[in-house]
Amino acid sequence: MGGELRFDGRVAVVTGAGAGLGRAYALLFAERGASVVVNDLGGGRHGDGKSSKAADSVVSEIRGKGGKAVADYNSVEDGDKIIQTALENFGRVDIVVNNAGILRDKSFARISDVDWELIQRVHLKGTFKTTQAAWPHFRKQNYGRIIVTASNSGIYGNFGQANYSAAKMGVVGLSNTLAIEGRKNNIHCNVIVPTAASRLTEDILPPEFFAELRPELIAPVVVWLCHESCEENGSIIESAAGWAGKCYMVRGQGALLRARMTDGVTVEDVYNKWNEVTDMSGATRCNSIEEASSSFMTLLEKLKSGSQDSEEENQTVVEDFSYTTRDLILYALGVGASVSRPNDLKFLYENHEEFSAIPTYMIIPGQMAVMSTDLLQGAIPGRQIELSRVLHGEQYLEMLQPVPTSGTMRSHCRVADVMDKGSGAVVLINVDTFSENGEKIAFGQMTVFVVGAGGFGGKRTSERAIATIEAPKRNPDATIRQKTDVDQAALYRLSGDFNPLHIDPSMAAMGGFSQPILHGLCSLGFSARHVLQQYAGNDPSRFKAIKVRFAKPVIPGQTLQTDMWQQGNRIHFQTKVVETGNNVITGAYIDLIDASSVIPNNVAAEELKSTPVFEAMKIRMEANLDKVKKINGVFLYYITQNGKVAATWTVDLKKGKLYQGEPQGTKADCTLTMDDKDMVEVAEGRLNPQVAFMKGKLKIKGNIMLSQKLRDLMKEESKL
Repeated sequence: MGGELRFDGRVAVVTGAGAGLGRAYALLFAERGASVVVNDLGGGRHGDGKSSKAADSVVSEIRGKGGKAVADYNSVEDGDKIIQTALENFGRVDIVVNNAGILRDKSFARISDVDWELIQRVHLKGTFKTTQAAWPHFRKQNYGRIIVTASNSGIYGNFGQANYSAAKMGVVGLSNTLAIEGRKNNIHCNVIVPTAASRLTEDILPPEFFAELRPELIAPVVVWLCHESCEENGSIIESAAGWAGKCYMVRGQGALLRARMTDGVTVEDVYNKWNEVTDMSGATRCNSIEEASSSFMTLLEKLKSGSQDSEEENQTVVEDFSYTTRDLILYALGVGASVSRPNDLKFLYENHEEFSAIPTYMIIPGQMAVMSTDLLQGAIPGRQIELSRVLHGEQYLEMLQPVPTSGTMRSHCRVADVMDKGSGAVVLINVDTFSENGEKIAFGQMTVFVVGAGGFGGKRTSERAIATIEAPKRNPDATIRQKTDVDQAALYRLSGDFNPLHIDPSMAAMGGFSQPILHGLCSLGFSARHVLQQYAGNDPSRFKAIKVRFAKPVIPGQTLQTDMWQQGNRIHFQTKVVETGNNVITGAYIDLIDASSVIPNNVAAEELKSTPVFEAMKIRMEANLDKVKKINGVFLYYITQNGKVAATWTVDLKKGKLYQGEPQGTKADCTLTMDDKDMVEVAEGRLNPQVAFMKGKLKIKGNIMLSQKLRDLMKEESKL
């Protein structure tokens, strides 16, 4: 980072700023250019008394150093008055640091109603009232930063502080919701959990420890969280003695307490499963209510599918499937991974430090088991099944463990249900896939349609089928296009699906196709990659589950377009062939762990005139890596078209990489937004970047001085 982080023009309100942490926050904000409202009631740590001395002292200290500050003596319960002080003196409010607090420590049995209510009023209600008063101003200006102060007592509990602990955990819940509701208006809310020397802790902590807990060591953490370039939102940050770390709650994998949807749950069921219920070895974080609910729905879907039923009477086969890193690379190439995208290299090079499998590879072991055995024979009463009449209708995959990069998988495949559709039959096949050491890696469900096998008098629907979900009725949030190769099917079939329909013209003709068609699972792989690229930073460990319906065939060489809609950690998607407009994958979704929110990207990158500019920039960067890395900055470009973001590019000069998409594993030091046409004119030297900036054609956020270094470097090579 170049240059000092400043708050010039910003107005910060700090409650309880007359001493300790609040004073340290106020002084640092003022030192960095902010105008500060120093709020302090001037009472003791138990909430008794009132004095203007504390706030006045800090204001005098700030003004003595040339800073801007005013005092406010209102209680945080009258938060609207505190915010009014900011508006009357400085005309705006940008930052609220809820720091004011008192203690009324007593053992739980001895807490009075007064002790309880006073603590809740100051900590919880005071935070609510002060923040709520600032909220409409934050929304109107599309900017706001909020700090909520919690405590280790709230997170971990502490003897004699039941009232204080309850209030401090309450503000964490408040902050979580504010972070969600404020996100669309660029309002960030984070929790600080400080351990510092203050009037609240002066006779609680040991003297030698107390002396090391200087508030000045925590203040920079809080001030950074309030800076416009800080993207942290909805986080809990613990800090003490020059250390800071992020905290969050996790949830164990838990256990299903019943085997079938028709079963109930008894106390004995809970007793027998309690070790699994309380096992935290595989604990993960749920980032939202939607994700928590989604995991429950997945369990219910699994319960419906019968995957927990170890006494399944339907036909079952067990098959082993061995693979090496070479097979993973071949699959990645088959579903469109390319060295032209640097972040795909982890799927294509076995010596890459992050070498890993594309998660949808785990569909293949089950598919191979079904194709190589007689599992389907006998599934439909009175019908012999020819594989040439079997169509892959739908596919579900849920990952339970990361995919090993080589080894032998054992798939337990069974017919979960059969449905009579009249013209044909639908067979549900559940697949549990285990590693060599017996760990369950994945659960899948194949839905196959057998042409001409219906009419046997069976049921038409099944509770065990994992349903597809139609995409939202709005324009997609993101779109990625990618052209398949004319040899795509020939390449993909080497991953194991040797059905001649995908390679032999005569077999394709017998199936009613003018030429061999692409595997449905190949199109699925393309789409899954696009979702990972757009919403998960191409990180396969964030893939949780996928469900798709195969609608129409794809001809190798056609262009696939994946349209995506984000709803929390569930990404709905639909894939179509650009040349025909036909939807080929519908009702599809991918569940991710910690999905990233992205700016809409509704124009395919290859349609933009600026794309060659970045491709040329990449070549020049690679030829001048030593010079590039000296700049030591990460630049994020938003290229717009018709007023909407059409493409996103990252120029990472710290690592010497340029790629499409958001920064991966880092944050942007400088963000530049420019229209596609203007970007080309700058590259060709017909538009001066400084003129573009002055005319509003180039918008820069973050470290502007760093962007000057980038311009100077690129000017030598490409006039950019």
